[in-house]
Amino acid sequence: MAQEGDPRAHLSGLSGTGAPLPLLYSFRRCPYAMRARLAIAASGAQCELREVVLRDKPAALLAASPKGTVPVLVDGDTVIDQSLDIMLWALRRHDPDRWLAPQLGTLADMLALVAQCDGDFKRALDAYKYPERTPGADALAARAQGARFLQLLEARLQAATALCGDHPALADAALAPFVRQFAQVDRAWFDAQPWPRLQAWLAQWVSGARFEAVMVRHPPWRAGTHGPRFPG
Repeated sequence: MAQEGDPRAHLSGLSGTGAPLPLLYSFRRCPYAMRARLAIAASGAQCELREVVLRDKPAALLAASPKGTVPVLVDGDTVIDQSLDIMLWALRRHDPDRWLAPQLGTLADMLALVAQCDGDFKRALDAYKYPERTPGADALAARAQGARFLQLLEARLQAATALCGDHPALADAALAPFVRQFAQVDRAWFDAQPWPRLQAWLAQWVSGARFEAVMVRHPPWRAGTHGPRFPG
């Protein structure tokens, strides 16, 4: 059995005390999985990372969460299959950067902003990025709808360097992967918009060491093997 300080513990699926690590089923490019990984990294919680190929979902993932989406966290008998709930699970264990304590507003205010992102903005993002998947979708109309939400974020950033004050919080980590995805659909168009604070905020997030760390590529997980410890 791997012991604390033993390099085998990194790939054994065990914590330093020998207890099984929570399992995190993830997909590197999924924005929901990105936000979960960001919060876990910020909390310092340790998981076994199981990178999933979405076209070939492992049976263990489907057994844990039949809906088959990522991220999914399995901690003993507890299964958490919503990204925001995984963020809260991690940060309520340990929150050294005070992501749950925004400088401006409350946790409830942040959750309301995340709900806006995950509702109308995410629907606009999907119609903009994948118009062929939505019958009758108008990509330019969807872009305009999404832009209205981004203008609201630009206005929030007029008063502070982050969405809820001058230190990053849960809302920033939860929204950044989706704003990044929207920006990447047509980068030249996004960069040409009059959103200098939002553009700077996004650039700071995606160039940061924590974001780069959670975007490291890992081979797909296979049944009968252990994924890497995350954060590494």
